Amino acid sequence: LLINGAIVVDVRTVEEFNSGHVKGSLNIPMSSLLSNMERLKGKEVILVCRSGMRAQNAKGMLKSNGIQAYNAGAWQNISEL
Repeated sequence: LLINGAIVVDVRTVEEFNSGHVKGSLNIPMSSLLSNMERLKGKEVILVCRSGMRAQNAKGMLKSNGIQAYNAGAWQNISEL
């Protein structure tokens, strides 16, 4: 997916993101996800958070808005990519 131009979106809070994140990822906290939908339209989105729970909720929100999204779980799972 990363090769195909997918983007990694971290839905944790700004504070959590600043304490460590996937290099090159975007931080769009859950609280501002809806207001950022236009920014994500037409892209494949790989979602991460601390444990995968918020990423799963975000996946549902994005998919219901026609955005292809995948839950990668905890951000550390893909920090090596």
